Amino acid sequence: MSTPRTSQNGAQTAPTAKTKIVGAATARFLTGSLMRHVLVMAGTGAIGLVAVFAVDLINLFYISRLGEREIAAAVGFAGVVAFFHTSICIGMMIGTTACVARLIGANQLPDARRMATHSLLIMVAITAVLGVVTVLFLHPLLVALGAKDEVARLAQRYLTFTMPALPLLGLGMASSALLRSVGDARRSMTVTLGAAAITACLDPLFIFVFGLGLDGAAIVSVISRTMMVVLGMNGVWRVHHLLGRLNKTRFADDARALAAIAGPAVLTNLATPVGAAFVTHSVAQFGASAVAGQATIDRVTPVAFGLIYSLSGAVGPILSQNLGAKQFDRVRETMRASLLFMLLAVGAAWLLLALLQGLLIQAFSLEGMAAEMVHAFCTWVCASFFFAGALFVANAAFNNLGRPLWSTGFNWARATLGTIPFAWWGAHYGPVQVMAGQGAGLVIFGTLAMLASLRLTRQLGVTDLKD
Repeated sequence: MSTPRTSQNGAQTAPTAKTKIVGAATARFLTGSLMRHVLVMAGTGAIGLVAVFAVDLINLFYISRLGEREIAAAVGFAGVVAFFHTSICIGMMIGTTACVARLIGANQLPDARRMATHSLLIMVAITAVLGVVTVLFLHPLLVALGAKDEVARLAQRYLTFTMPALPLLGLGMASSALLRSVGDARRSMTVTLGAAAITACLDPLFIFVFGLGLDGAAIVSVISRTMMVVLGMNGVWRVHHLLGRLNKTRFADDARALAAIAGPAVLTNLATPVGAAFVTHSVAQFGASAVAGQATIDRVTPVAFGLIYSLSGAVGPILSQNLGAKQFDRVRETMRASLLFMLLAVGAAWLLLALLQGLLIQAFSLEGMAAEMVHAFCTWVCASFFFAGALFVANAAFNNLGRPLWSTGFNWARATLGTIPFAWWGAHYGPVQVMAGQGAGLVIFGTLAMLASLRLTRQLGVTDLKD
């Protein structure tokens, strides 16, 4: 922690936001090129976030090599349930990043350390309860999604093994968020990248060499989550000294401050798996092949579009630090840079998917309806992600500029009004039409959210925002 500086007349003054503090977190985003900050944070954040989803993609790849559609479909249903958990963790990450980064931007370092500690404790408690509740209600959850017979049994077996390790996932993701809040994009990236590397190395060993199949994939999932915690806590605790003492008298206040942002962010993120659950239920009526195709798309999507999936969390610290320093012009410039970055990222991903769709279909041993679904997605349905990117950038603005409930409203509107009626219509014709309907709703609500976020940033410095 820094000490006060002494002026020429002998009076002590507090250190400014730009004062270099040895061994402590500093505000890195108050100066320099904002496009560069967006590129670095989104790029490294994407690698880290993609690594989280790459674990599931790697699992599905090796499982698909077993040649059993029931196992691939079971992984698909398990992924929908796990998507709820990951979405809650990402919402908590957004709240943690926003709270800690804003305190760092305001140069309130002891408060930032205390908030970091309390945020980790809250994350562990929430994920522990969530894991227990999920195990207790697994069967009705899977039945509601459309899983039947052997597929339902296999999905329940896999999730029963992995759910007790959910607090490890939460702690690893929270530590990654804390590293992003201080601008350490590289270490934040290595947290989840290390977990993905472990999965890539151990999956074939446990699934094929040891002959454990789906159980082997579950074991490796637990090992990779443990690696996330080791890497993340090393950076947070030993490198940045970002954890303070537990303060019982301030814990409730910090929990409320975190909940003010993380609560709406969690509700916002839950909208996506709710919409995905309805889509999965609609696709399930077309059989195991359609579910396997949907499972492949669900796992390829966050890897291919990882750059825009990372935008909400990556841009958040940049917005929060500049908001805390009342540099409103830089907040607006950050939004413009983020939109340009999004357009380039989606265009590049669409081109790659279109070119590599044949290899994807072959790699995951897809045939018939599953292959048709992947072909349609890579060729034209994925164009809707231009509007998904707009929604992610808008979410960053809403969550970090004092309007988190706006993010909640737009995302739930997209997941319900923008998904259910369109997917219901598509279900009368086929699984490709279900995907197309989901994309149409995204176009509508992604556009509306972006217009609202741009209006919000124009009001900075004119209309007071919430602290």
